[in-house]
Amino acid sequence: MKPLFFVVFMKELRDTLRDRRALSLLLLFVLMYPVMVGGILSQQISRATAPQKEGIELTVIGAQRAPTLMTQLKQKNINVTEGGPMTDEQITGLLRTKAVAAVLRLSDTYGSDYRDMRPARIELWFDSASANYRQMGEIEGVLRSYGNTIAGARLLAHGVSPATLFPVQVQRYDTGSSASRSASMIGTMLGMFFIPAFFFALSPAVDSTAGERERRSMEVLLAQPARTIDLVAGKWLAASAVALAGLVLELGIAHGILKWLPLEEIGMSWRLSWGDLALVCVVSLSLPLFAAAMEIALAINAKTFKEAQTTASFAMLVPMIPVIVVPMMDLATQTWMYLVPLLAHQTLLSELAKGQAVGPLPFLLTFGSSLLLALLCVGFTTWRMKSERYLMGV
Repeated sequence: MKPLFFVVFMKELRDTLRDRRALSLLLLFVLMYPVMVGGILSQQISRATAPQKEGIELTVIGAQRAPTLMTQLKQKNINVTEGGPMTDEQITGLLRTKAVAAVLRLSDTYGSDYRDMRPARIELWFDSASANYRQMGEIEGVLRSYGNTIAGARLLAHGVSPATLFPVQVQRYDTGSSASRSASMIGTMLGMFFIPAFFFALSPAVDSTAGERERRSMEVLLAQPARTIDLVAGKWLAASAVALAGLVLELGIAHGILKWLPLEEIGMSWRLSWGDLALVCVVSLSLPLFAAAMEIALAINAKTFKEAQTTASFAMLVPMIPVIVVPMMDLATQTWMYLVPLLAHQTLLSELAKGQAVGPLPFLLTFGSSLLLALLCVGFTTWRMKSERYLMGV
């Protein structure tokens, strides 16, 4: 004879699989977050590689006054277009078209100032609100190099070593790996991969509690010769199974997308292996259990499906707050982070993505913290359904 909770589990699972709305929502969130993260990173990669492939567009007014500068700009893959005299308004209009990254305007006295060894003025016009602003570093680098070359030549002409201009020589050593930069940059995005677990469990959790109460089928279930814990456990495990299936599919798709993207183009990498992903999925088993248990505990008191859905939707925002706030604070990884659901999973995945050696304690804390909260929610739901006040209100 099958256990009663298993009978309830199979009944709720069949009802969920017949619900096209629930399955559509599951498919939407399975694809939405991985595709969204992949699209954002793909756009960053395209922007980072576009200047090297296509060159940087630069309009120069008075280019004939500085032929050496024009040569250096072209050597850095900067496409120089000579322009005629333009007013300030015309330059602003040209930049707003986003056709060029910047406009250089050499003053009318540039040639005479250069020959007389006076500061020769060059105006650099750009739009900081434009996507082309990221190309300004290349242009400004050429201008600095050009100025240093002129200064060095003038010092040599006066018998002074150009090294006088650089009394301090700074050598930069970056110890950050591409994996650590990846985890820091997409730390918040990693948390998004676990948030849908709450959405996956929402529909079956609410429909099997508040929905049945609204349809007056809850009182029929409570009248059956079954323990309350069997009814609660069956509904809880059914909602958890749907959430777990969606979460595993989503993590697999996200991992495949991040493996496929050429992240090295933007100084990043994704070192997570399929074995590491499988381990993350096992540890994440407790998250769908907690999500379903919390939503059932909230929905059990609602008299209508809409009321339960609204209450559970607002409650889902609470676990999301640490996922967003903690990465913004740029805190070092600490043990307490593995005790907070969602944040624990985000932190664990981030550490694995960095290629860091993670001991067994983070895995145990991540799994155990969510499981403990899930059992507390199930215990509350069971106690609530046993109370006379609840039975009178069904």
